[in-house]
Amino acid sequence: MPSSRRSNTPAKGSVTPTKRPAAPARRPSRFRFIPDTISEMKKVTWLTRRETAYLTGLVLLVAISAGVILGLIDLGFSSLVSTFLLGG
Repeated sequence: MPSSRRSNTPAKGSVTPTKRPAAPARRPSRFRFIPDTISEMKKVTWLTRRETAYLTGLVLLVAISAGVILGLIDLGFSSLVSTFLLGG
């Protein structure tokens, strides 16, 4: 009488599954991004101190220039409004 139990030996021509290594302990999801962030930061090409100082000065120059120009435009419009609309 044939047994209904399966044999532990693989059938002829079949592929035996390989054992996977144990999975590493999972970090909490809120900290998973940290190793990825560190590896990406290592790939960044950082500016030199001189380049940083130059670009910072350039940004300040443009911001101050834009502020002065917009201030002069505002001063002109406010004097026009006070002269023609307010009769002053």
